[in-house]
Amino acid sequence: MHILSVVGARPNFMKIAPIAWEAARRDNIKHTIVHTGQHYDQAMSHSFFDILNIPKPDVNLGIGSASHGVQTGKIMQEFEPIIKELNPDWLIVVGDVNSTIAASLVAIKMGIKTAHVEAGLRSCDRTMPEEINRLATDAISDLLLVTEQSGLDNLKNEGVPDSKVVFTGNVMIDTLVHNLTAAKKVNAAAKFGLTSREYILVTMHRPGNVDDPEKLEELTQTLIDIASQCPVFFPVHPRTRNRLEDIGLWDKLSSADGMHIDTPQDYLTFISLANTAKAVLTDSGGIQEETTYMGVPCLTMRPNTERPSTIDLGTNELIQPNRKEILEATSRLLSGNWKKGTVPPLWDGNAASRVLDALENHDK
Repeated sequence: MHILSVVGARPNFMKIAPIAWEAARRDNIKHTIVHTGQHYDQAMSHSFFDILNIPKPDVNLGIGSASHGVQTGKIMQEFEPIIKELNPDWLIVVGDVNSTIAASLVAIKMGIKTAHVEAGLRSCDRTMPEEINRLATDAISDLLLVTEQSGLDNLKNEGVPDSKVVFTGNVMIDTLVHNLTAAKKVNAAAKFGLTSREYILVTMHRPGNVDDPEKLEELTQTLIDIASQCPVFFPVHPRTRNRLEDIGLWDKLSSADGMHIDTPQDYLTFISLANTAKAVLTDSGGIQEETTYMGVPCLTMRPNTERPSTIDLGTNELIQPNRKEILEATSRLLSGNWKKGTVPPLWDGNAASRVLDALENHDK
């Protein structure tokens, strides 16, 4: 069986890695990786493939950044001849980036069976491009591979037949389980002059938080206020740094007492930092899952999440992205008033095996 997997952005690497490892263990599976280059940074992408022990992509389309429409169209245009040449038995797409829907559309129209890993997640916020990508990919895919109970519930409510849905668990957690021991050995906190459990790790890049100058100024001052109470380590996303520099806030943030500013970190370093943090303050998606597995408090600066199991079962809490709500939540955290959480079902490090089993058993 020939499986072709598509990655488009760095978060996809962590989802494809365990599938690549598992495919390599099975003599009856040929696995090809196509990197669309939707988001591509030579140093970071290279380090991710090396650190995660993923085979280098067989094909790199080198699409680069563009508007959603242009990027999606370019991926489809470049991906079609690849599908025609390789003619795989299955296409695997992961997550919710533009590469996911673009590759799915091409494959389905060319008669190639398509499986969506991380299917059924919903934020119920159609202003998010990722939500549109999730909905559209799930609507056309042949097999929907689900990470958590909400995915099963959402797909059932949308009328998807049970025969198309398999609860596999979370491949992101496979990658975390596989790498957590190595991440702990990195001891990143000490390297950055931080004390374990005495700092807050921050990530912030979503357009809703960084594109509006007034909102970004409010959140910047909020982070400065938090840093005056507890050290903050903030590996700043290039998008966020550009916005901060554009409105003249970069120097104020980077020079604030208690604020440790750095560049985005490689996977092992970031996981090491998250694992020993007092908490993570983020607007990301996958970090909500990783902190839940590690038992680290997570404050998600968003009005919604497509990963409710991290709230219902895990250590995550949604915090409205404004100064008042974030400072109130941080105050609770610093006073020790935060839930412990548990690990959701099937987040056990074996999801990739169940993914490939689902593909092999689909037509039986």
